[in-house]
Amino acid sequence: MYTLGIDVGGTFTDLVLFDEANKTLTTTKVPSTPGDEAKAVFDGLQELGIDLGEIERIVHGMTVGTNAILQRKGAKVALVTTRGFRDTIEIGRTRRMVPGSLFKIKFVRPKPLVPRHLRFEIGERILYGGEVLHPVLEEEVKAVSEQLKVHGVEAVAVCFLHSYINGENEGRAAELIRKYLPGIMVSSSSEVVPEYREFERFTTTTLNCFIMPVMDHYLNKLAEGLKHRGYSRQIFIMSSNGGIISSELARKLPAKTILSGPVGGVNGGIFVGEKAGLRNMITYDMGGTSTDVCLISDLSPSISTDTVLAGLPIKLPQIGVNTVGAGGGSIAWVDAGNILKVGPRSAGASPGPACYGVGGTEPTVTDANLVLNRISRRVPLGGKVSLHLDLAKKAISTLTATFTKLDEYQMAEGIIQIAVAKMIGSIREISLERGHDPRDYILMPFGGAGPMHAIPIASGLGIKTCLVPRYPGNLSALGLLTSEIKYDYVKTSISRLRELGWEEIQSRFQELKEKGRGDLESQGFASGQIRFLYSLDLRYVGQAFEVNIPISPESGTLEPVEADFHRIHGETYGHADQGRRLEVINLRLSAVAGVEKPTLVRYQSASRSLKEAEIERRSVYFDGAFHDCPVYHRDLIPAGSSFHGPSVIEDAGATTVVFPSWSASVDEWGNILMEEA
Repeated sequence: MYTLGIDVGGTFTDLVLFDEANKTLTTTKVPSTPGDEAKAVFDGLQELGIDLGEIERIVHGMTVGTNAILQRKGAKVALVTTRGFRDTIEIGRTRRMVPGSLFKIKFVRPKPLVPRHLRFEIGERILYGGEVLHPVLEEEVKAVSEQLKVHGVEAVAVCFLHSYINGENEGRAAELIRKYLPGIMVSSSSEVVPEYREFERFTTTTLNCFIMPVMDHYLNKLAEGLKHRGYSRQIFIMSSNGGIISSELARKLPAKTILSGPVGGVNGGIFVGEKAGLRNMITYDMGGTSTDVCLISDLSPSISTDTVLAGLPIKLPQIGVNTVGAGGGSIAWVDAGNILKVGPRSAGASPGPACYGVGGTEPTVTDANLVLNRISRRVPLGGKVSLHLDLAKKAISTLTATFTKLDEYQMAEGIIQIAVAKMIGSIREISLERGHDPRDYILMPFGGAGPMHAIPIASGLGIKTCLVPRYPGNLSALGLLTSEIKYDYVKTSISRLRELGWEEIQSRFQELKEKGRGDLESQGFASGQIRFLYSLDLRYVGQAFEVNIPISPESGTLEPVEADFHRIHGETYGHADQGRRLEVINLRLSAVAGVEKPTLVRYQSASRSLKEAEIERRSVYFDGAFHDCPVYHRDLIPAGSSFHGPSVIEDAGATTVVFPSWSASVDEWGNILMEEA
């Protein structure tokens, strides 16, 4: 039997097939098809030539929902809410603060996903303790439904005050809307985000509705195409929390899949890092459109429940991935002040960089690398896309016409340096700005373009070692196959920690455990396959925001919980108040079911010497001059080999560039270890 990981990116779609019997991996990479992402998936399956009836599990990661949000190309959404609260999603928290800046005077608040004329109020009311003061009246919902029909809305978000304590009114309103508007998609906030803070809860629910029809359409097309080709089992979707969920849950709660693609890469990095004996890494995934970075300490990435995408708060558990608009397809351009910029606009898969020869004319990072001879013209990119040096030079010349003191090589190197600076800034945000020294971590580059730019990024951060995993161009797809099934549950319980007490905390966790066990057992998992992860959202009494603290149910006392909170608060904010009382906000539980993971076998090359692995010598541009470089075929480099830069290593999915003054070696797993000489 086989398992299959599918990662749909902005430029390429990657597939990894694991043969459980022979313990072998087969990879392929095909150009993505924006607007019809399923086509690229089916193209990739055709290349693999596998009988889908032999596949036991498919795990899928994609950016369908993310792209819909970034481009504001989602459903026409309406909001039904408690009387007096229709403007909650627009007022927000009145702040001008944005990530990376305490205050921006030019800050413009993003428009809410639901315009004011599509926000409707009814007279229901739940009190803060959960008591129903005013039930939902059917005639009110019927009248609102008639207006929804007139406006032609595609999805409805039902968001009532205090529904995280009691979702009865929301459930009744959603039921009536479905009754009067059959076929319309409805989300209630008590299902999407059953915790307090109405602004974030309302916004996340409207965002869920915004992408629900898009995701439903895509998953329908994917499921039908797979069934037609012989696959009849469950399709699993990568969730932002680092686990996988059923496609049915992804249809209902697509907001859980916002970071679906990037998180697969994080899991792949952890999988490879553990095999290589590493525990502290910064994963750096550079594709065609963007770069995703994540800091991993002791093989665990940070998880946040308060993230922002395109100015919209998302209050769902997500791995701490930071994304910047710098990829191989990022376009170099000149602003009104004659300053060279790179990204965030990308040539993507269509028309692609100028050197692809399929219609792109603007210079990109890929064009710059081709001009510098760091990418081969001999081997098609990803095995599919032939590169044209003359078109790349023509695109770069549009910039040298403005910056007349630079030749085409200096301009190309300048483009790469600007892109590298953006990626360094992105890593600083998740490391230095959060109290972590990047020099204590190893940089793990992957993605089609990551290993090409790893060394200048590492040098800019003071990192001395990079590890390029095997299959770097397909690591995100491999990471999907290493991901366990993981469902998250939360219960708001605002109380003083000591007053709540350990026994009551355990009792409330028991309710969440029963829910989690029931959900996973209904999908065929035995009770013995399920484990639970527990945590509390805690804060000092009087604080506005909380810190998540993992707890062990075996501790039997609150003292370790308090000690961990003071320690983590001190590490995060630089201070802790040992004598101050603590307050519980939320109880969080994750129900996890293990899956069969791929088995990595030790690497064996097809040759016996480094000389046999050298396929050509090429003149490559570094730091203002050309250098004669050996070019190696990655699969031919024997384990244990070591060599100095400058040199280039090519494989089917990515190119690794070893810069001057750095050296490289190959370990027993086939990873390339690059170190500053």
